[in-house]
Amino acid sequence: MFGLLRGLFSYRSFIATSIRNEFVSRFSRSSLGGLWMIINPLANVLIYALILSNVLAAKLPGIDNKYAYALYLMAGTLAWSLFSEIVNRCLTLFIENGNLMKKMKFPRITLPFIVLGSALLNNFLLLLSVLGVFICLGHWPTWQMLWAVPLILIVAALAMGLGLVLGVLNVFVRDIGQVVPIVLQILFWFTPIVYPITIIPEDLQSLIGYNPMLPLVSAYHDVFVYGLSPNLMGLTSTVVLTLLLLVLGLYIFRRAAPEMVDAL
Repeated sequence: MFGLLRGLFSYRSFIATSIRNEFVSRFSRSSLGGLWMIINPLANVLIYALILSNVLAAKLPGIDNKYAYALYLMAGTLAWSLFSEIVNRCLTLFIENGNLMKKMKFPRITLPFIVLGSALLNNFLLLLSVLGVFICLGHWPTWQMLWAVPLILIVAALAMGLGLVLGVLNVFVRDIGQVVPIVLQILFWFTPIVYPITIIPEDLQSLIGYNPMLPLVSAYHDVFVYGLSPNLMGLTSTVVLTLLLLVLGLYIFRRAAPEMVDAL
């Protein structure tokens, strides 16, 4: 395990350069450049807000803003976009970089951390744009929004642990790559992003309670929409699960790394 950490530290410049090159190359021939990372998720938010705001606006108590639903939706999307990007990219990461892993000698663990750094950069730009939209809608930032820093780190760590496990398993069982996107779609709709959990029947609320993203998305809503501190006790189980997934992901990766190159 410590060997993996030493490899990350030794190749920190490689990781930083790869993140920068990925960001530049992705939008090198685009007139709007990195703005597309912001436009796409905000466009989805706008579509949902326009379609559903009239239906759900009256069911969002505690938000004194006529754009309450749009604020609620953007806060939840901010958390989910980071989680889904890391998981989806880690899922096919080793398969897509199979040739690179065969031809070059470098710590393979740097690959998921390049994904992590790139996703955090994308999410940071999205966060800035969301805060700008909040201000335009008359919802001013509060000191409680500083809780966003640890919340972002928890979401990223949870996605990283899960992504590592799924990415390694997908090398050996390719069906996983087909199943996970479907599961993520189901998980999205079982997370109160598009709707408030209060409109769900109580028997279903207990089922949704097993969703590890529920406490995190609720914390995002508290911090960004309601101006409250997150429920730290509610986050405990998710933090424990995050640590377990990170340890499991690193363990599986370390054990499977030699065989992955042959399987690819």
